[in-house]
Amino acid sequence: MGRTRISGICVRPIDKMRGLITTIALACFVLSGLLANEISFPHATNRSAGSVEIPSGAGSRQIAKILKKEGAIRSSSAFLVYVILKGAASNLQAGDYIFGRAAIPEIARALSRGGTNEIALIIPEGWNSRQIAERLEEKGIASHEKFLAIVSERKAEGYLFPDTYRVFKDSPEETIIETLLTNFEKKLTPELREEIKRRGKTISEIVIMASLIEKEVVSDEDRAIVSGILWKRLGAGIALQVDATISYITGKKTTNVSREETQIDSPYNTYKYRGLPRGPIGNPGLSAIRAAIYPKTSPHLYYLSRPDGKTIFSKTLEEHNGAKAKYLTPR
Repeated sequence: MGRTRISGICVRPIDKMRGLITTIALACFVLSGLLANEISFPHATNRSAGSVEIPSGAGSRQIAKILKKEGAIRSSSAFLVYVILKGAASNLQAGDYIFGRAAIPEIARALSRGGTNEIALIIPEGWNSRQIAERLEEKGIASHEKFLAIVSERKAEGYLFPDTYRVFKDSPEETIIETLLTNFEKKLTPELREEIKRRGKTISEIVIMASLIEKEVVSDEDRAIVSGILWKRLGAGIALQVDATISYITGKKTTNVSREETQIDSPYNTYKYRGLPRGPIGNPGLSAIRAAIYPKTSPHLYYLSRPDGKTIFSKTLEEHNGAKAKYLTPR
């Protein structure tokens, strides 16, 4: 009585109980450590976690799901445990928030204080002023027409640096544009400006070329080669024939252009007119700007981008036409 015999060994029930308690204690220790890690350290699933909008009437569970979906946190359960233990679950308020790489305690404090009318304005690399104006109007920040009018007046296309900005919903269009232009001035460092000068180029020429490169190719390596090709064509008096310039004229979101569209009479048409277009066709990021400043020499004179994004380079027009027939002709 009071003992259990296993393979000839007597095991007391109290020993089994101790083992169970030890296992449970160990599991709790591990789980508490994992939970503490989730709560105490930033685990945003994207670099900025962007702008998060918490709708009116959202409860703590719904808020946790929104935060996880938007990439502000990794574990909705960890967030719920924290706000419940802190007694803050019923204090979370609706509004617009920008968390960045914040830990759960910081996010909970911000939600308890309430949101502001400050939101994140994300401008992707290569967007032109029309696209930026549309985004501003969608978010209720600025007037599409007024924004474009100021951009045109200040000749700011190409210099509205793509980045993530914090702006207020009632910010004047002029203030937003000035913020973007100031960022461009900061990003174009004295070293880059000196290199532009050393190469006998102007900032305007570099920005225009960068805007073409931004739209044509994706990888840094290909961008440097394409930059070398375009500068080479420019120096030889050969038309650049950049499809993206036609899309800029027509407003289409595709770079697939028709033969008729290449005949459009516009100073931005690099099929009809030789040289750089009149101005930038978008707002390039630093990668494209650097590619325009530091072109890579190659034996190629032509290139095309396959539907999968891979760039095909050719030395002769015959090779180029063959590549177009192979990769761009509808099957």
